[in-house]
Amino acid sequence: MTPQFPPNPRPGRRTVLGLGVAVLALAGCGSKDNLAQQANAGDNKNYIAGDGSVNEYPPGSRGAPVTLEGELFSGEKVNARDWEGKVVVLNFWYAACAPCRVEAPDLAALSAEFKDQGVLFYGVNVRDDAATAAAFERTFNIAYPSFDDSDGAVLLAMTEYVPPRAVPTTLVLDKQGRVSARILGATQKGTLKALITSAAAGT
Repeated sequence: MTPQFPPNPRPGRRTVLGLGVAVLALAGCGSKDNLAQQANAGDNKNYIAGDGSVNEYPPGSRGAPVTLEGELFSGEKVNARDWEGKVVVLNFWYAACAPCRVEAPDLAALSAEFKDQGVLFYGVNVRDDAATAAAFERTFNIAYPSFDDSDGAVLLAMTEYVPPRAVPTTLVLDKQGRVSARILGATQKGTLKALITSAAAGT
């Protein structure tokens, strides 16, 4: 199935805090993009590695706050309304996804670094059972919780920003609950840190 990209707020062309990461307009995503090519390849690797593109959305084009509700592996129910006033990082993953394993140490480190600033990190596990997810979290010292999204509810709520089967994808939400940035593919620590810092500053 070829991923479809529903209309998004048009991202401004910005550089992420001097990192030299070009912001790609979503209008440039089409049927011949890297994600679509992988989806059509038929190689049965069971995930689509993102192309590494970084979208940062200027405050004026971020649209409405996200609306989602889900259950963590702990059994706790979480609603996006609970995040008002907080910067939130959502990372879509599952244990057998190779790029997810590559980025996991950086996500763990950043969650610890930003904890005292009130930034919330959540994983969104799209496939695993509780035992498999817990083993992954122990291996990579991940202290933040993950949604058990085996029913696809959180993914469905975020399809405007997360292409089907494009794992990993990482979203940064600003303090108003709007998507301020998106990374398709494994995150780079410096890039994600810059995006979180920008969202926290309201820029």
